[in-house]
Amino acid sequence: MSIADIRKDYQQASLSETDVAADPMQQFGTWFDQALKADVAEANAMSLSTVNAAGRPSSRIVLIKEFDQRGFCWFTNYDSAKGNDLATNPYASLLFFWTALERQVRIEGKVEKITAEENDAYFHSRPLGSRQGALASKQSQPIPHRGVLEEQLAAVLEKYGDQPPRPEHWGGYRLVPEKIEFWQGRSSRLHDRIVYTKNTDGTWSIGRLQP
Repeated sequence: MSIADIRKDYQQASLSETDVAADPMQQFGTWFDQALKADVAEANAMSLSTVNAAGRPSSRIVLIKEFDQRGFCWFTNYDSAKGNDLATNPYASLLFFWTALERQVRIEGKVEKITAEENDAYFHSRPLGSRQGALASKQSQPIPHRGVLEEQLAAVLEKYGDQPPRPEHWGGYRLVPEKIEFWQGRSSRLHDRIVYTKNTDGTWSIGRLQP
């Protein structure tokens, strides 16, 4: 079979304007809970896309750690490639793809750093190895071989032991959504796409897009 012949006909469900909640965060919560109950692999994994100073996009998988009416949060190294992108251009997009449910959620908006207090609370809830790794890794910086990373980790262990502090360059971001699209796969590629767009007064408008 050639790559061009690989396809799946989606037939599990449908999605209409009358099916969804008036608030997109409530709708996301419903779909996220359904993904968890369906035991979707890595349901909390999302693709984060940023754009650098030269206008070039870049995507990577990160894990959502919290969502509420304020937006969607994840944590990373502020000095990483994505951190540098967001310092230059604070707009980004998120994509969840739950294949078992034949669903996607696309989110666009402006990104802001969360507070130091929120960073500290989450950092100290992480497994010890993850906290040590956050200090050891200079994320996105090149190294000649893995031994350098292992040496950096050894230095962290020697200096801090099992009490590593949160480094100032590590913390969370929150994407404040301006547009959220819920995509349900349908047969013959005639998919359902319901999109929420935030109005200037903070309310949301709901519409349908052609597939």
